Parts: sequence; C-alpha cells; structure tokens
Amino acid sequence: MFSLNPQSSVPLVSQIVREFRQMVDDGVLRSGAKLPSIRQFAHAHGVSVYTVVDAYDRLVALGYFQSQAHSGFFVRSRSSQHTASTDSSGQYSFDSMWYLRRIFENRALHSKPGCGWLPSDWLFTEGVRRSLRNLAAEEVDLGGYGEPKGYLPLRQMVRDLLASREVLVKADQVLLTQGSSQALDLAARRLVQAGDAVLVDEPGYANLLFALRFLGAKLVGAPRTPAGYDLDLLEARIIEHRPKVFFTQPRLQSPTGSTATLAHLHRVLQLAEKYDFTVVENDIYADLDPESRPSLASLDQLQRVIYIGSFSKTISPNIRAGYLAASPETLRDRLALGQRRLASLLLAVGFELFCEPKAGMFLWARHPAIQNAGELAYKAAEQDILLGPGHLFSVDLEPSPWLRFNVAWADDDALLRFLVTLKAA
Repeated sequence: MFSLNPQSSVPLVSQIVREFRQMVDDGVLRSGAKLPSIRQFAHAHGVSVYTVVDAYDRLVALGYFQSQAHSGFFVRSRSSQHTASTDSSGQYSFDSMWYLRRIFENRALHSKPGCGWLPSDWLFTEGVRRSLRNLAAEEVDLGGYGEPKGYLPLRQMVRDLLASREVLVKADQVLLTQGSSQALDLAARRLVQAGDAVLVDEPGYANLLFALRFLGAKLVGAPRTPAGYDLDLLEARIIEHRPKVFFTQPRLQSPTGSTATLAHLHRVLQLAEKYDFTVVENDIYADLDPESRPSLASLDQLQRVIYIGSFSKTISPNIRAGYLAASPETLRDRLALGQRRLASLLLAVGFELFCEPKAGMFLWARHPAIQNAGELAYKAAEQDILLGPGHLFSVDLEPSPWLRFNVAWADDDALLRFLVTLKAA
C-alpha cells in the first residue's frame, strides 16, 4: 500500500498515520473502504502488531477510521470525520472510552488476568439458572412499570443487608440500579457539573474515571497508599481545588487491592465536614472481604456519604442485580489462595507489589524493566491474554508501569507462560 522507512527520524507509527491520512484526504481511500486487518498490515510491512494497533488507534481518534465489532476497520464517512485535539507536545488526545472497550474489556480474549470480574466457574451459575426457572414458573405481573426505585422486596433485602453492615436505612432510601456502574453514573450526574473539581482515588476505578471525564469534570487525584490515603497530600489537594465530591473505594480497592484503615476513614469524614464535600463510597467488594470492618457509610450513617454496593461481583456480572443465598466463605477462600499464588509468582519473576491485601480480586504490581504497561498489554493480547494496564486507572491517562492482576486467574496456564517469558527476558 505504501512504503515505510525504519531509518527515518519519524516514528513508524507517525509514518503510518500520515500516509493513511493523505490517502483518505486525496480520495485514494474512499468512505466505507475496509482497511487491512492489524495482523495483515503488520505482516505486509514488517512492523509489530503493537505499532499498527497504535496507528489505527490514532486514526480512529482523529476521525479517519472507525471500528466495527467482528468486522474490522473502515474509512469513516467524510461528513462524520472530526479532528482530534492535540496537547502542547503535539500528542493526540485519544478517545479513551473507545480504547477501554477495545483493549481492556475485550471479552474475546481467552485469558483475562486484567479483567474486573470472576471466571464463570467461580460463580453460582446453577443457582442463578434454578432461580430464573422458578421465577419463570410463577405468575408475575408484567403490566405497568413497577416502582421507580425498584422491586420493593429486593430493596427491603438490601436494607437488611446494610443493617448487618451497621448502615441503618429505610427501604425508601434504597434505589436499585443495573450494577454499580449505573449507580456511580447516577450519583455523578446528580452531583457533578462540567468544570467541577472532583476528587477520585489515584489510581482509581477505570469505569468511574471515564464517566466523570464524559461529564466534563476536572479530576483531582487522591493518591492511594497500602493503608488507604496519603492524608497530607489529600488535604492539600482539597484546599487547592475545593472539590464538591470525593468518589472513593476504601475496601479492597480496584486496582490496588488496598483497604483503608479505620483512622483513615475517620480522617476522610473529618475532611468532608471541614471542607464541605460529599463522599460517594463504592463498596462493591464488601462480600469478598473476610473481615468485618466499618465503612464510611457506617461511621457517617449517610449524612455526607452516598453508599454504593453491587451483587455483580459475587453472583453474576451479566445479571447486574439481585442476591442469592450462597456461602461467601468458599469464594473468599479461593480468592485468598489466588492472592498467595499470584503474589508469589509475580515476585518470583521480578514484579514489585503495591501491597499484599490477601483478600479480594486484585493485585497492583509493576516490573522494573517495564516503563509502559500498555505496550506489555498489547504483547499479551497477541497471545490471547487480557491485561489491565495502569494508565486506564489514572486520572491523566499517562503511560504507567503498573498493572492490575485479577487473582482468580492465578492458575491460568497462558498467564503463567507469559509471565515466565518476562523473567527470561
């Protein structure tokens, strides 16, 4: 299609982007034309798959290409093309939500140690199927829209669940949502306007960060530590930016796996009172915690705290709502074993761990020889492995050496082989 010059001072990625843009602008490639697949282009031009993925990403961000699921890349129609913004260094401002969908949440990859959900065989799938069959056999009123806040018996069950966690609420205070992502989105839409400073965990919950960027919020990072937060820096940033709200995940946090101590929880509430902001507590991994411990909501009793929970992580990610009776201890034991196994493996191949939570789904780790985990994630994807590169959890989306590992995949053969190659390198 065109020639590349590996000896040029212009990076190969930039050469590919430049040539494709010229061909589209000149009409050589017309709207709707299908592009070579990433692997085809890489093979034909003797470049790495990662280089082509990077180039295609940029062309999508610039509005020249569009991706269609299971079909590949096509030239975007001229009427819908747009120009991507660039920063002062001339780097492209990427559509990060598109990147998240394409790379991070690609369920087509067989091995998923970077994902945020449990493997299907870890879930109570037969119980879910049995319950759905029983529900289908009952006479259910399908007329009307039901109660806006959700099915009352389920809200009452959530009320009782929260009471067991020492959060006292009435059923009318409970709103059922399609998983925690919708709950976080509703809270953000209620509390945040474009241009507002919003405090978030750094690194933080990837889905939330993208939703807040979409709303036009100004993200302010609250650096995490193994004990919870860097409290001095947290207060300094609150004073500087005066955020309206703090979205945080104190317990078994994604991606670090860390849990905030009781002293840190108290301090966060003191700062919220002193500087007058709301705290949105994302406690979706409470059922995975082997210890009974307080939450921000239990300490505050929902005076300044909005509490968000989920059933998706322990029952079924696809169902998005509902609780079934099951033994949580069994799941906790499997995760604890996975924590030990994967931590040992990562340390053996040279990784540094942010902390060792010994519970929950995640380990946050980096390798001294890897400066950009995104590049490693692309290499892993070539071997049918999904990793969680650190920039997805970052406020500024800058390249990061950190990776989020899901310990439920600690025994996955593909992951083990891939990690061993890192040690050999």
